[in-house]
Amino acid sequence: MKTQLYSFWRSSAAFRVRIALNLKGLDYEVIPVHLVKNGGEQVSPDYANKNPNRLVPLYTDGSHTIHQSLAIIEYLNEIQANPPLLPQTAIDRAWVRAVAMDIAMDIHPLNNLRVLRYLIKTLGVSSDAKDTWSQHWMTLGLESLEKRLSTDARVGRFSYGDQAGLIDICLVPQVFNALSAKIDTKAYPTLMKIFYECMKLPAFIDASWEKQIDAEGLNPPIPPQE
Repeated sequence: MKTQLYSFWRSSAAFRVRIALNLKGLDYEVIPVHLVKNGGEQVSPDYANKNPNRLVPLYTDGSHTIHQSLAIIEYLNEIQANPPLLPQTAIDRAWVRAVAMDIAMDIHPLNNLRVLRYLIKTLGVSSDAKDTWSQHWMTLGLESLEKRLSTDARVGRFSYGDQAGLIDICLVPQVFNALSAKIDTKAYPTLMKIFYECMKLPAFIDASWEKQIDAEGLNPPIPPQE
């Protein structure tokens, strides 16, 4: 029996899990949850009963369900050892987890759909002001990541060494968001070098926006690698 991933094609968190599943070579079924249509299918009683925080992704493995993308990815890494998504040493695993959390917990939540929707619908923020908010927090986070990864000896072809792992799984969806928000990525050469390496791999390509069964658009324009 296939495991199931409740997903939305543009969800960064679901994107991360799709990449991890693909890297691990695990078979899974995508169950689309539209986050916008009819006020958002994630708030329906049926889905809310499955996942009370009313977010995607939600991963089901038999009778077990797991929410939160990083928890799902860690679970996948434990049940399927190869390829490993985390380093062998405790200190390097801590470093990788911390950088991944910089993206998943500090950058992404401030640009989450429900946050942006609240700014507009409840606080009456204009669309332009909402975009300024989103770009500000993304830029601040990307600047920090660039500084960190451009100066650390652990960085190789990918964020940690020469094999794609947890940081890359978080980084690529965030770059998609930045490109969609029309942020100038030339300011982040290290991040973009890693991004281009990732986007050579089928696991990342097949997890991307336009490849999803519920896709309603194309990937954001990806600038040519210099």
